Amino acid sequence: MKIIKQKMFRPRETWEKNLIVLWFSVFMAGMAFSEIMPFMSLYVDTLGTFSKSQLNLYSGLVFSVTYMVTAVVSPLWGKLADRHGRKIMILRASAGMAIVLAMMGLVTNVWQLMGLRFIQGIFSGYISNANALIATETPKEKSGRALGTLMAGTTGGNLLGPLLGGTLASIFSYRVTFFITGGLLGIVFFMSLFLVHETDFKPAASKDLFSTRGVLKALKDPQMIFGMLLTTLIIQASNNSITPIISLYVRELMHHNGDVTFVSGVIAAIPGIATMAAAPKLGALGDRIGTERILTIGFILAICFFIPTAFVTNVWQLGILRFLVGLSDATMIPQVQTLLAKNTPAMVTGRVFSWNQSFQAVGNIIGPLLGAVISGWFDYSGVFLSTALLVFMNFLLFRVNVANKKSVRSRD
Repeated sequence: MKIIKQKMFRPRETWEKNLIVLWFSVFMAGMAFSEIMPFMSLYVDTLGTFSKSQLNLYSGLVFSVTYMVTAVVSPLWGKLADRHGRKIMILRASAGMAIVLAMMGLVTNVWQLMGLRFIQGIFSGYISNANALIATETPKEKSGRALGTLMAGTTGGNLLGPLLGGTLASIFSYRVTFFITGGLLGIVFFMSLFLVHETDFKPAASKDLFSTRGVLKALKDPQMIFGMLLTTLIIQASNNSITPIISLYVRELMHHNGDVTFVSGVIAAIPGIATMAAAPKLGALGDRIGTERILTIGFILAICFFIPTAFVTNVWQLGILRFLVGLSDATMIPQVQTLLAKNTPAMVTGRVFSWNQSFQAVGNIIGPLLGAVISGWFDYSGVFLSTALLVFMNFLLFRVNVANKKSVRSRD
């Protein structure tokens, strides 16, 4: 017990203090972003009289417009982060989104809501800049554990968000829930303002680094970096391809009997629980045995888990395999961020992590569309098989990048 207390209350370096504060901040930010999603379409339905097709269209637009804008504006914020610091960017994002999300509780029609979702995309970037700050402030040999820990915070927030949002909406109302969400992001702003310290920031001094061409010249292996960005896109698309059909697949496995909504929620949450638990430990393991090795294992595991998911006969089998998929996610997403951190000069880290956020946003758009199309052409099982194929293609891309990276090192 004494040893545990000594470890918990020992003096901590600045990067460790930042990690603790930003873990809580990304947890609350992830919770705030995800807690409004379960009732967003229901909220849209209260803003007018719509046909079923109109409601589906408007709900889809309200959901996707934020990701579309995020994909476009993230590189701009990354450029400013490299000039002025990552802390100012997380303050900008948390303050802007606190105001915008609170204002969503005041809208009177769907176009106002869509406009605010558009603005929300403009103020995006809290989590990506938190990752960039940790990546630059943390010693490289410990960045895997640090980024894995941050990933666990984000995942935990995303998991609890829908549960909290549904509870708040049922106790209060949709509008009050938006006000509470804005308040959570306000707390994130003040935590970041007073408790996060950026001590090792070095602004990009050369004007050449303000352009994309200059950033590419600063990168030792730009092909590997862009390969990792594409890997991020495919991981996000793979994970989100399941989103449109998971509840329908559960309903089919339950033969339209029982509490399908509750079981679907549990099945949807299981991968995140596994990721949150495993990401920090796998990040630390990657620091010891090699990030590339952990990522390779992740791809192989994901393929092995997605294929049998297409052939399950009950929800228990589905739940177990989804848990295992969550473990494979913990070996992939944080490891990609770690590779970006370890292979990017500190003066352009903000730009590279903003590009990564853009690719994540594109994956969030492509994935659900891909799942919906494939399930329409084939059946639900086809979505899991096509996802396994997508992960396999991603694995081949990664191996090419690793081979190229070794070639660059040998030339140096």
